[in-house]
Amino acid sequence: MKIECVKEKFQIAVAKAEKITGKNPTLPILSCILFETKNNNLVIKTTNLDLGFELSVPVKVIEPGSVAVPATIISNFLNTTTNNKNIVLETKENVLNIKTENNNVNIKTLSPDDFPTIPTIHDGKTSKIQSKDLTNGIKSVVYSASVSSVKPELASVYLYSNEDQLVFVSTDSFRLAEKTIKMKKPALVPGILIPFKNAADIVKIIDTVDEEITLTAAKNQISFSFSGAYLVSRAIDGVFPDYKQIVPKEEKTKVTLLKQDLANSLKTSGIFSDSFSQINVAAESGAKSILLKTRNANVGESTVTVDATVDGESIAINFNERYIADCLPSIASDSVNLFFNGANRALVIRGTSDKSFMYLVMPMNR
Repeated sequence: MKIECVKEKFQIAVAKAEKITGKNPTLPILSCILFETKNNNLVIKTTNLDLGFELSVPVKVIEPGSVAVPATIISNFLNTTTNNKNIVLETKENVLNIKTENNNVNIKTLSPDDFPTIPTIHDGKTSKIQSKDLTNGIKSVVYSASVSSVKPELASVYLYSNEDQLVFVSTDSFRLAEKTIKMKKPALVPGILIPFKNAADIVKIIDTVDEEITLTAAKNQISFSFSGAYLVSRAIDGVFPDYKQIVPKEEKTKVTLLKQDLANSLKTSGIFSDSFSQINVAAESGAKSILLKTRNANVGESTVTVDATVDGESIAINFNERYIADCLPSIASDSVNLFFNGANRALVIRGTSDKSFMYLVMPMNR
Protein backbone atom coordinates (compact mmCIF):
# COMPACT_ATOMS: atom_id res chain seq x y z
CA MET A 1 0.00 0.00 0.00
CA LYS A 2 1.19 3.49 -0.83
CA ILE A 3 -0.85 6.67 -0.52
CA GLU A 4 -0.42 10.43 -0.34
CA CYS A 5 -2.85 12.66 1.52
CA VAL A 6 -3.38 15.98 3.28
CA LYS A 7 -1.84 15.61 6.72
CA GLU A 8 -4.45 17.70 8.57
CA LYS A 9 -7.43 15.68 7.31
CA PHE A 10 -5.62 12.42 7.97
CA GLN A 11 -4.69 13.49 11.51
CA ILE A 12 -8.27 14.48 12.35
CA ALA A 13 -9.56 11.12 11.08
CA VAL A 14 -6.97 9.16 13.08
CA ALA A 15 -7.81 11.13 16.24
CA LYS A 16 -11.49 10.22 15.86
CA ALA A 17 -10.78 6.57 15.15
CA GLU A 18 -8.41 6.23 18.09
CA LYS A 19 -11.29 6.93 20.50
CA ILE A 20 -12.84 3.55 19.63
CA THR A 21 -9.74 1.36 19.93
CA GLY A 22 -9.69 -1.35 22.59
CA LYS A 23 -7.07 -2.10 25.21
CA ASN A 24 -6.93 -5.89 25.36
CA PRO A 25 -3.44 -7.39 25.90
CA THR A 26 -4.63 -10.77 24.61
CA LEU A 27 -5.95 -9.18 21.39
CA PRO A 28 -3.39 -6.53 20.36
CA ILE A 29 -5.15 -6.06 17.02
CA LEU A 30 -7.90 -4.18 18.90
CA SER A 31 -5.43 -1.43 19.78
CA CYS A 32 -4.75 -0.92 16.08
CA ILE A 33 -6.21 1.20 13.31
CA LEU A 34 -6.86 -0.61 10.05
CA PHE A 35 -6.09 1.36 6.88
CA GLU A 36 -7.63 0.10 3.62
CA THR A 37 -7.61 1.74 0.21
CA LYS A 38 -10.91 1.87 -1.65
CA ASN A 39 -11.13 3.69 -4.98
CA ASN A 40 -9.66 7.14 -4.23
CA ASN A 41 -10.24 6.92 -0.49
CA LEU A 42 -8.50 5.56 2.56
CA VAL A 43 -10.97 3.71 4.79
CA ILE A 44 -9.95 3.95 8.45
CA LYS A 45 -11.40 1.31 10.79
CA THR A 46 -11.27 0.71 14.56
CA THR A 47 -13.18 -1.49 16.97
CA ASN A 48 -13.23 -2.57 20.61
CA LEU A 49 -15.74 -5.36 19.79
CA ASP A 50 -18.53 -3.35 21.45
CA LEU A 51 -18.25 -0.47 18.99
CA GLY A 52 -17.05 -0.36 15.41
CA PHE A 53 -16.07 2.75 13.47
CA GLU A 54 -15.29 3.43 9.81
CA LEU A 55 -14.27 6.73 8.24
CA SER A 56 -13.28 7.51 4.65
CA VAL A 57 -10.65 10.13 3.79
CA PRO A 58 -9.90 11.30 0.22
CA VAL A 59 -6.32 10.35 -0.72
CA LYS A 60 -4.12 9.77 -3.75
CA VAL A 61 -3.80 6.00 -4.06
CA ILE A 62 -0.44 5.11 -5.60
CA GLU A 63 -0.61 1.43 -4.70
CA PRO A 64 -3.72 -0.20 -3.16
CA GLY A 65 -3.52 -2.32 -0.03
CA SER A 66 -4.20 -2.50 3.69
CA VAL A 67 -2.28 -2.40 6.97
CA ALA A 68 -2.99 -2.46 10.73
CA VAL A 69 -1.02 0.03 12.85
CA PRO A 70 -0.98 0.65 16.65
CA ALA A 71 -3.32 3.62 17.10
CA THR A 72 -1.43 5.31 19.93
CA ILE A 73 1.89 5.25 18.06
CA ILE A 74 0.63 6.79 14.84
CA SER A 75 -1.58 9.29 16.68
CA ASN A 76 1.29 10.46 18.90
CA PHE A 77 3.55 10.81 15.88
CA LEU A 78 1.02 12.92 13.98
CA ASN A 79 0.51 15.16 17.01
CA THR A 80 4.23 15.95 17.17
CA THR A 81 4.65 16.86 13.51
CA THR A 82 4.00 20.46 12.49
CA ASN A 83 4.27 22.56 9.35
CA ASN A 84 3.67 19.56 7.10
CA LYS A 85 0.93 19.85 4.48
CA ASN A 86 1.18 16.43 2.86
CA ILE A 87 2.06 12.98 4.13
CA VAL A 88 3.06 9.77 2.34
CA LEU A 89 2.32 6.32 3.81
CA GLU A 90 3.89 3.18 2.35
CA THR A 91 3.96 -0.40 3.61
CA LYS A 92 7.31 -2.20 3.46
CA GLU A 93 7.19 -5.81 4.68
CA ASN A 94 6.08 -5.58 8.34
CA VAL A 95 6.41 -1.81 8.79
CA LEU A 96 4.53 1.31 7.73
CA ASN A 97 6.84 4.03 6.46
CA ILE A 98 5.55 7.57 6.94
CA LYS A 99 7.22 10.52 5.28
CA THR A 100 6.54 14.19 5.85
CA GLU A 101 8.59 17.22 4.88
CA ASN A 102 10.71 16.89 8.04
CA ASN A 103 10.19 13.30 9.19
CA ASN A 104 10.77 9.75 8.04
CA VAL A 105 9.55 7.04 10.44
CA ASN A 106 8.86 3.31 10.36
CA ILE A 107 6.09 1.84 12.54
CA LYS A 108 5.80 -1.90 13.13
CA THR A 109 2.50 -3.28 11.89
CA LEU A 110 0.16 -6.21 12.50
CA SER A 111 -1.54 -8.38 9.92
CA PRO A 112 -4.71 -6.74 8.58
CA ASP A 113 -6.19 -10.24 8.22
CA ASP A 114 -6.48 -10.42 12.02
CA PHE A 115 -8.67 -7.32 12.23
CA PRO A 116 -12.29 -8.14 13.21
CA THR A 117 -15.09 -7.56 10.74
CA ILE A 118 -17.18 -4.50 11.58
CA PRO A 119 -20.85 -5.57 11.37
CA THR A 120 -23.36 -3.98 9.01
CA ILE A 121 -27.08 -3.81 9.81
CA HIS A 122 -29.16 -5.11 6.90
CA ASP A 123 -32.68 -5.41 8.32
CA GLY A 124 -32.97 -2.49 10.74
CA LYS A 125 -35.43 0.39 10.91
CA THR A 126 -34.04 3.74 9.79
CA SER A 127 -34.64 7.27 11.09
CA LYS A 128 -33.03 10.67 10.53
CA ILE A 129 -31.81 12.87 13.37
CA GLN A 130 -29.67 15.99 13.61
CA SER A 131 -26.28 15.26 15.16
CA LYS A 132 -26.73 17.94 17.84
CA ASP A 133 -30.06 16.41 18.87
CA LEU A 134 -28.51 12.95 19.13
CA THR A 135 -25.60 14.07 21.31
CA ASN A 136 -27.89 16.29 23.39
CA GLY A 137 -30.21 13.36 24.03
CA ILE A 138 -27.39 11.07 25.15
CA LYS A 139 -25.59 13.67 27.27
CA SER A 140 -28.84 14.61 29.00
CA VAL A 141 -29.27 11.12 30.49
CA VAL A 142 -26.10 8.99 30.31
CA TYR A 143 -24.83 10.06 33.75
CA SER A 144 -27.87 8.40 35.35
CA ALA A 145 -26.98 4.95 34.04
CA SER A 146 -25.65 2.35 36.45
CA VAL A 147 -21.91 1.70 36.35
CA SER A 148 -22.45 -1.86 37.59
CA SER A 149 -22.70 -4.77 35.17
CA VAL A 150 -24.94 -6.78 37.51
CA LYS A 151 -28.02 -5.53 35.67
CA PRO A 152 -26.90 -4.72 32.11
CA GLU A 153 -30.25 -3.14 31.24
CA LEU A 154 -29.55 -0.44 33.86
CA ALA A 155 -25.97 0.09 32.64
CA SER A 156 -27.36 1.51 29.42
CA VAL A 157 -29.15 4.33 27.66
CA TYR A 158 -32.61 3.23 26.58
CA LEU A 159 -33.69 4.67 23.25
CA TYR A 160 -37.16 4.41 21.75
CA SER A 161 -39.48 6.34 19.45
CA ASN A 162 -42.93 7.68 20.22
CA GLU A 163 -44.52 8.94 16.99
CA ASP A 164 -42.51 12.09 16.12
CA GLN A 165 -40.43 11.94 19.30
CA LEU A 166 -37.20 10.15 20.12
CA VAL A 167 -36.87 9.39 23.83
CA PHE A 168 -33.61 8.81 25.73
CA VAL A 169 -33.79 7.31 29.25
CA SER A 170 -31.35 5.95 31.81
CA THR A 171 -31.58 4.91 35.45
CA ASP A 172 -29.45 3.29 38.13
CA SER A 173 -32.59 2.66 40.26
CA PHE A 174 -31.73 5.61 42.55
CA ARG A 175 -32.39 8.30 39.94
CA LEU A 176 -33.80 8.45 36.42
CA ALA A 177 -33.33 10.91 33.55
CA GLU A 178 -35.55 11.22 30.48
CA LYS A 179 -34.94 13.47 27.47
CA THR A 180 -37.40 13.80 24.60
CA ILE A 181 -36.25 15.05 21.20
CA LYS A 182 -38.78 16.33 18.66
CA MET A 183 -38.19 14.81 15.21
CA LYS A 184 -39.01 16.33 11.82
CA LYS A 185 -40.51 13.02 10.73
CA PRO A 186 -41.89 10.09 12.76
CA ALA A 187 -39.02 8.02 14.13
CA LEU A 188 -38.81 4.24 13.72
CA VAL A 189 -36.76 3.11 16.70
CA PRO A 190 -37.89 0.03 18.62
CA GLY A 191 -36.79 0.03 22.24
CA ILE A 192 -33.03 -0.52 22.21
CA LEU A 193 -30.46 -0.56 25.03
CA ILE A 194 -27.08 1.04 24.26
CA PRO A 195 -24.32 0.23 26.80
CA PHE A 196 -23.57 3.48 28.64
CA LYS A 197 -19.85 3.33 27.79
CA ASN A 198 -20.74 2.98 24.13
CA ALA A 199 -23.17 5.89 24.41
CA ALA A 200 -20.41 8.08 25.86
CA ASP A 201 -18.06 7.06 23.02
CA ILE A 202 -20.76 7.82 20.45
CA VAL A 203 -20.89 11.37 21.81
CA LYS A 204 -17.10 11.67 21.50
CA ILE A 205 -17.29 10.79 17.81
CA ILE A 206 -20.40 12.76 16.85
CA ASP A 207 -20.04 15.82 19.11
CA THR A 208 -18.04 17.73 16.48
CA VAL A 209 -20.36 16.74 13.62
CA ASP A 210 -23.02 19.19 12.45
CA GLU A 211 -25.27 17.39 9.99
CA GLU A 212 -28.16 14.96 9.67
CA ILE A 213 -27.39 11.43 10.80
CA THR A 214 -29.03 8.22 9.62
CA LEU A 215 -29.86 6.05 12.63
CA THR A 216 -30.51 2.37 11.95
CA ALA A 217 -31.78 0.16 14.77
CA ALA A 218 -32.09 -3.62 14.86
CA LYS A 219 -32.61 -6.08 17.71
CA ASN A 220 -28.99 -6.37 18.83
CA GLN A 221 -27.29 -3.43 17.10
CA ILE A 222 -27.67 0.25 16.33
CA SER A 223 -25.69 2.25 13.77
CA PHE A 224 -25.11 5.90 12.94
CA SER A 225 -24.12 6.97 9.41
CA PHE A 226 -22.98 10.42 8.30
CA SER A 227 -20.70 11.91 5.64
CA GLY A 228 -18.11 9.25 4.96
CA ALA A 229 -18.48 7.69 8.42
CA TYR A 230 -20.21 4.67 9.95
CA LEU A 231 -20.48 3.89 13.68
CA VAL A 232 -22.11 0.70 14.97
CA SER A 233 -22.77 -0.35 18.56
CA ARG A 234 -23.74 -3.58 20.21
CA ALA A 235 -27.11 -3.43 21.96
CA ILE A 236 -27.92 -5.09 25.27
CA ASP A 237 -30.31 -8.01 25.21
CA GLY A 238 -32.64 -7.12 28.05
CA VAL A 239 -35.81 -5.31 29.10
CA PHE A 240 -35.71 -1.76 30.43
CA PRO A 241 -37.93 -1.16 33.48
CA ASP A 242 -41.45 0.18 32.91
CA TYR A 243 -40.38 3.51 34.37
CA LYS A 244 -43.55 5.46 33.55
CA GLN A 245 -45.40 3.78 36.39
CA ILE A 246 -43.00 5.16 39.02
CA VAL A 247 -43.20 8.79 37.88
CA PRO A 248 -45.66 10.61 40.19
CA LYS A 249 -48.71 12.01 38.42
CA GLU A 250 -49.21 14.88 40.90
CA GLU A 251 -47.29 16.67 43.63
CA LYS A 252 -47.91 17.79 47.21
CA THR A 253 -45.27 20.53 47.17
CA LYS A 254 -43.93 22.62 44.29
CA VAL A 255 -40.75 24.67 44.69
CA THR A 256 -39.64 27.09 41.97
CA LEU A 257 -36.16 28.64 41.99
CA LEU A 258 -33.38 29.81 39.69
CA LYS A 259 -31.28 26.96 38.32
CA GLN A 260 -27.99 28.79 38.91
CA ASP A 261 -28.95 29.63 42.51
CA LEU A 262 -29.62 25.95 43.15
CA ALA A 263 -26.37 24.88 41.46
CA ASN A 264 -24.28 27.35 43.48
CA SER A 265 -25.98 26.38 46.74
CA LEU A 266 -25.40 22.68 46.09
CA LYS A 267 -21.69 23.35 45.53
CA THR A 268 -21.48 25.09 48.90
CA SER A 269 -23.49 22.38 50.64
CA GLY A 270 -21.37 19.68 49.04
CA ILE A 271 -18.28 20.91 50.88
CA PHE A 272 -19.88 19.87 54.16
CA SER A 273 -21.77 16.75 53.07
CA ASP A 274 -20.92 13.34 54.51
CA SER A 275 -19.50 10.33 52.69
CA PHE A 276 -23.00 9.55 51.38
CA SER A 277 -23.41 13.11 49.95
CA GLN A 278 -26.58 13.47 52.01
CA ILE A 279 -28.40 16.80 51.95
CA ASN A 280 -31.59 17.79 53.76
CA VAL A 281 -34.00 19.90 51.73
CA ALA A 282 -36.51 21.81 53.86
CA ALA A 283 -39.37 23.92 52.46
CA GLU A 284 -42.06 25.66 54.50
CA SER A 285 -45.48 26.17 52.93
CA GLY A 286 -45.79 29.67 51.48
CA ALA A 287 -42.16 30.56 52.23
CA LYS A 288 -39.94 32.68 49.96
CA SER A 289 -36.93 30.40 50.34
CA ILE A 290 -35.81 26.85 51.05
CA LEU A 291 -33.03 25.53 53.29
CA LEU A 292 -30.30 23.12 52.24
CA LYS A 293 -28.58 21.48 55.20
CA THR A 294 -25.48 19.28 55.22
CA ARG A 295 -23.28 17.97 58.00
CA ASN A 296 -20.00 16.09 58.17
CA ALA A 297 -18.68 15.10 61.59
CA ASN A 298 -15.10 15.51 60.38
CA VAL A 299 -15.56 18.83 58.57
CA GLY A 300 -18.46 20.84 59.94
CA GLU A 301 -21.96 21.75 58.87
CA SER A 302 -23.74 24.12 56.53
CA THR A 303 -27.16 25.71 56.15
CA VAL A 304 -27.76 27.51 52.86
CA THR A 305 -30.84 29.64 52.20
CA VAL A 306 -31.99 29.71 48.58
CA ASP A 307 -34.59 32.16 47.25
CA ALA A 308 -37.63 30.25 46.01
CA THR A 309 -41.40 30.10 45.96
CA VAL A 310 -43.05 27.24 47.84
CA ASP A 311 -46.57 26.08 46.98
CA GLY A 312 -48.31 23.27 48.84
CA GLU A 313 -47.33 21.35 51.95
CA SER A 314 -44.21 21.84 54.07
CA ILE A 315 -41.54 19.21 53.49
CA ALA A 316 -38.17 18.14 54.91
CA ILE A 317 -36.47 15.25 53.15
CA ASN A 318 -32.97 13.88 52.49
CA PHE A 319 -31.40 13.33 49.08
CA ASN A 320 -28.02 12.64 47.55
CA GLU A 321 -26.70 16.15 46.83
CA ARG A 322 -24.67 15.00 43.84
CA TYR A 323 -27.68 13.35 42.20
CA ILE A 324 -29.56 16.66 42.18
CA ALA A 325 -26.55 18.63 40.90
CA ASP A 326 -25.90 16.15 38.06
CA CYS A 327 -29.13 16.93 36.24
CA LEU A 328 -28.95 20.73 36.18
CA PRO A 329 -26.74 21.08 33.05
CA SER A 330 -29.35 19.04 31.15
CA ILE A 331 -32.13 21.56 31.83
CA ALA A 332 -32.51 24.21 29.12
CA SER A 333 -34.28 26.68 31.39
CA ASP A 334 -33.17 29.48 33.73
CA SER A 335 -35.45 28.28 36.51
CA VAL A 336 -36.48 24.84 37.71
CA ASN A 337 -39.43 23.24 39.45
CA LEU A 338 -38.93 20.74 42.25
CA PHE A 339 -42.00 18.55 42.72
CA PHE A 340 -42.16 16.79 46.11
CA ASN A 341 -44.66 14.05 46.89
CA GLY A 342 -44.28 13.66 50.64
CA ALA A 343 -41.83 11.86 52.89
CA ASN A 344 -40.02 8.84 51.41
CA ARG A 345 -41.35 9.63 47.94
CA ALA A 346 -39.47 10.53 44.78
CA LEU A 347 -38.55 14.10 43.83
CA VAL A 348 -39.25 15.16 40.24
CA ILE A 349 -37.21 17.97 38.68
CA ARG A 350 -38.20 19.82 35.52
CA GLY A 351 -37.30 23.11 33.86
CA THR A 352 -40.06 25.69 34.11
CA SER A 353 -39.89 26.33 30.35
CA ASP A 354 -38.22 23.08 29.26
CA LYS A 355 -40.77 20.30 28.95
CA SER A 356 -38.38 17.99 27.10
CA PHE A 357 -36.46 16.87 30.20
CA MET A 358 -37.61 15.05 33.33
CA TYR A 359 -35.49 13.86 36.24
CA LEU A 360 -36.52 11.70 39.17
CA VAL A 361 -34.52 11.22 42.39
CA MET A 362 -35.29 8.77 45.17
CA PRO A 363 -34.86 10.04 48.76
CA MET A 364 -32.25 8.78 51.20
CA ASN A 365 -33.68 7.01 54.21
CA ARG A 366 -30.61 7.23 56.44
